[in-house]
Amino acid sequence: MKKLVIVLGLAVTGLTACNNFEKGEGDMLYKIHTDKAGATIQEGDFIAFKATEKTEGDSLLYSSYDYDRPSLMIKEKSVFKGDLFAALGLLSEGDSATFKINIDSMVQKMGRPMPSDTTKKYLVYTIKIDKVIPKGKLTDSLFRGKIDEYLKAEMDLAKSSEAKKVKAYVAAKSLKPTVSASGLNYIISNPGSGAKANPGDTVMVNYTGMFLSGKVFDTSLAEVAKKAGTFNPQRPYEPLKLPAGMNSSIPGFEEGLLLLSKGAKATLIIPSNLAYGEQGNQGIPPFTPLIFELEMVNIIPAKAVAAPVAKK
Repeated sequence: MKKLVIVLGLAVTGLTACNNFEKGEGDMLYKIHTDKAGATIQEGDFIAFKATEKTEGDSLLYSSYDYDRPSLMIKEKSVFKGDLFAALGLLSEGDSATFKINIDSMVQKMGRPMPSDTTKKYLVYTIKIDKVIPKGKLTDSLFRGKIDEYLKAEMDLAKSSEAKKVKAYVAAKSLKPTVSASGLNYIISNPGSGAKANPGDTVMVNYTGMFLSGKVFDTSLAEVAKKAGTFNPQRPYEPLKLPAGMNSSIPGFEEGLLLLSKGAKATLIIPSNLAYGEQGNQGIPPFTPLIFELEMVNIIPAKAVAAPVAKK
């Protein structure tokens, strides 16, 4: 069986860590919040869990809650005493706990980049175990089958609950979007001026893409990227330039561009069937609705095609 890739920058929220931690192996410190009955996680077991990764100064580095999906992994053999695999070995299905793991050991033994905003000894992980599928003596094919069955159930749940999540987001933000025939929700906060973009026109647009949680996954604005912790000095931050209505982007984004005049600002709430659908894309899980904030910077009309001269 192919080893499952760790969907991990580890994550979980809530459950603020207290000072009365217990001493685990190596430099690990831990505090159990919920202790359910059941066998502890063993090497080779499949785990679905929610988690947050923070510095000791409470700076959030990662949260699986941003993606509205559990993280998935196969528990491996510990790389060093008191690492995250050892921490998971203290838990069973339904348990939750906070762990402090030595940063230097993670950097040296696991290649984890050193956080830029801490000089403390530990990274803090708060983890809630949603599901454990024990490997035990199962054959690889039976084990894989049980995992696939769980993943399908999770996929079905994500699909069936998407519309409800969008509705809850709209209500929580007190929004009054217009809903197009395709299902695109949009709010135009500034109508701009002049003609709207037509198919084939070249548009220049600033954008910020987010999950319903508010987590920014992409933006053309450097200041937004810095604030969101996604800034990449290797990429240019400038308006996106693309032909409108020519299938250069996801359908919901394309549809939104054709609603805007120069100077217009809008928010698009794009259901997954107008985004990345059941496949997802590079960190965007399947059946994930997306939010885009747009500003139409410029519209460059397509050159008119000269009419042919009739032959005499």
